[in-house]
Parts: sequence; C-alpha cells; structure tokens
Amino acid sequence: MAVFAEIPEVGYEGLDSKNPFAFKHYNPDEMVGGKSMKDHLRFSMAFWHSMNNVMNDPFGVGTAQRPWDHLTDPMQIAEMKMRGLFELTTKLQIPFFCFHDRDIAPEGSTLRESNKNLDQIVDLAASLQAEHPTKLLWGTANLFTNPRFMFGAATSPNAEVFAYAAAQVKKAIEVTQKLGGENYVFWGGREGYETLLNTDMKREIDNLGRFMHMAVDYAKKIGFTGQFLFEPKPKEPTKHQYDFDAGTILGFLRGYDLIDHVKLNIETNHATLATHTMQHELHTARINGVLGSVDANQGDLLLGWDTDQFPTDLYETTLVMYEVLKNGGLHSGGLNFDAKPRRGSFTAADLAETHIIGMDAFAQGLKAAQKLIDDGEMEAIVNERYASWESGIGKSIEDGKESFESLEAYAIDKPEISNISGRQERLEAILNRAIFS
Repeated sequence: MAVFAEIPEVGYEGLDSKNPFAFKHYNPDEMVGGKSMKDHLRFSMAFWHSMNNVMNDPFGVGTAQRPWDHLTDPMQIAEMKMRGLFELTTKLQIPFFCFHDRDIAPEGSTLRESNKNLDQIVDLAASLQAEHPTKLLWGTANLFTNPRFMFGAATSPNAEVFAYAAAQVKKAIEVTQKLGGENYVFWGGREGYETLLNTDMKREIDNLGRFMHMAVDYAKKIGFTGQFLFEPKPKEPTKHQYDFDAGTILGFLRGYDLIDHVKLNIETNHATLATHTMQHELHTARINGVLGSVDANQGDLLLGWDTDQFPTDLYETTLVMYEVLKNGGLHSGGLNFDAKPRRGSFTAADLAETHIIGMDAFAQGLKAAQKLIDDGEMEAIVNERYASWESGIGKSIEDGKESFESLEAYAIDKPEISNISGRQERLEAILNRAIFS
C-alpha cells in the first residue's frame, strides 16, 4: 500500500509546464559538459527532515501532516517512514538518501536495545533497496540529541560518554556498510564548549583526534571503503564549535594526521552561520583537495540560526555548481537536501514540491556554471589579474629563487607600481548573463 498515494511520479515537462509535480529544468538524461544531469547532481533526500521533521519552531508546536500521524507504536512508525522514503525518492527520481542512526529507528533503554531496533529497520531498508533504485549516499550517528551528549561526544569531559559514542559510531559504520553507503559523515553537533572556565580544550581536541583515528582503523578492519566526511558547523548549538568552518577542520585534520582519510561535507546554511559565503567554504575545501560532498540548502541572512530552507537562490546554486565542476564533480559525494519546507507548508504535497523546486534550482545552476566554464571570460580576468606571477620576478619568487635581500635590491629604485583592475562589477555582470541567458 502506498504511503504517499497522492504524490504522482514526477518527470521533466520543460519551461512551459505549470504542473507543480513536474520538473521545469531538471532533465536527468540531459547532457551538460559531457555528463548527464543526474550524474552531475547526485541528489539525496535527508531522512531527518523529510520523514521526521514535525515543523515546529522555538515558538510553536509542529504543523506537519504526515501519513503516519495516526500511529503510536514507534517501530511501526519507523517502518512506515522507511517505506515512505523509498516511495517518495523513486517518484521524485532522487537516487540517494542519507540518515542518522536515531532518525530511522527509536532509541532503546540500552545500546543493545537501540542496536536491535536499528538492525530491524536496516533489514527493511535493505529489502526496499532491492525493489527501488534508491541508494545510500551516507550514514551517520546522532551524537547530540540524548542528554548524555550535553557536553559533547568525542570531546566530552566524561570518558564513559566517549566510550558510548565510539560504540554507537562503530554500529553506524557497520549499518552504513551493510546498505552500501558511499560515505560516512561526522557531524560534531556538540563538539565544542560554552566557557573556557570549565574546559580542558587541549584534552578535548586531542580526544577528537583519537576518536577519528579509531574510526579510520575500524573502517579498515571491516573493509568499509566509503569516504569519511567531516561537516563544518559553527555556533549552533555550542557557542565555540571545534568544527567551525572548512579552514578550522583543515587545521585539525592536518594537525592530527587525518588529512589522507577524511574529506569535507559542506553545508550552505553552516557557511552563512560562519559568516562565509558557500562559495568560500567550497573553494577552501576544493583548493585543498578535500571537497567531498554538499548539504544543499540555504539560510536566511536576516535570522541568526539554522533555518535549513530548500535552495531556490540561483546565484547560490550556480556558484555551488561552479566549484563542484572545477572540482571535477563530487565523485562519491552528492547534493543532499538537508532542508525542510517552511512551517506553513505543512502537507505531504508541499514536501514533494519543495524537493522538485530545489532540484530545478540546481539544474539551472549547473547549466549556468557550465556556461561560465565554457565561456572562460571570468577565468581569463582572474588570470590577467595574476599575470605578474607567470614570468619575471613573480615566477622567480614562486620558484623559491628570491630572498628579502634580493627583493629589496629589485624594489629599491622601482617607480610607482601600477595594479590591474579587479573588475568586480564586470564579473558580476558575467555571472548574471550566465544565469539569465
């Protein structure tokens, strides 16, 4: 029996269509830059927002209306949600899904009981995978909801919490492997501190490094070949997060000899909270060789919290896809809709439509980004701006042939130095043309 019977199968109908359950821009088999849209974009549905989010906020109860609202048994609800996810991803042509362990199965009174519940739902997911085209992009463990994690998990001051978190991640890696997950994500939701007055920061960060190495070692032991991903998240819920942004995590990975084992999963709304653009975070990861995957959403610049809105901003999706294309694609990663409808969009139909809108926005962004790359005008302006490093004194500096003394001799009698215009407004116009032409 269908869980979302009112949602039809969604296909591409083009720009002239006014059917809310049709793609206007996302044509899975359309070739862009020598590769199909579906291979470029690798969309994924987030279980926690799509199946679990009741659409409450700090000032009001949930408004979501879902097919399982009449049920009371937690395991029966979990099974219906899993069936609903596979049905919805198939109808929407979304090839992947993502989950936390506690999203898909209720937590028990002990870890043993929690693992039993998880195994039951994972077995169901495995059987549904055999019947549907949907695959697992990545799994992860929820190390932030239960009160035991109030002071963190891998960075907790309590060694017993560290041990529990390690056991929980061990199980989450195992079930991710069982379902053929292509990645495993570490999201340090509470890995940080509120005040240094009660915090041993060095011990906490050292323990985070130990935790990550244990995960790497265990993955090797069981033959899990998926990519490990670390997700930057600033400010929320902990005031000082150890995973603040891409640059912070890069320093951590290098400092603890993890750089060869872990890439980054970058989220748009987290970039906003870190006072960066999404392009900055993606670019930082890309030029350092650690861009692995993307949580595709957007925030509200007028609100100082994680609103997790569906992506509709074409400038944002274009610049995301520009960085992804320059990265040679997302490889085993994808575009995971870590996003939820607004509280007033409470029906199951709204849930489906928001995914369609997000997929269309990224299809437009992909085509615009490919235009920018094919045209080459933007890159030519950047190359011209840095031309002085390609020959003469610039090349000599980058080749390591100069010193302070030699550069003083070079500069001492130089007349006024002239710069090349940054042409920011022209570049913005080129971006506009790519999006709207």
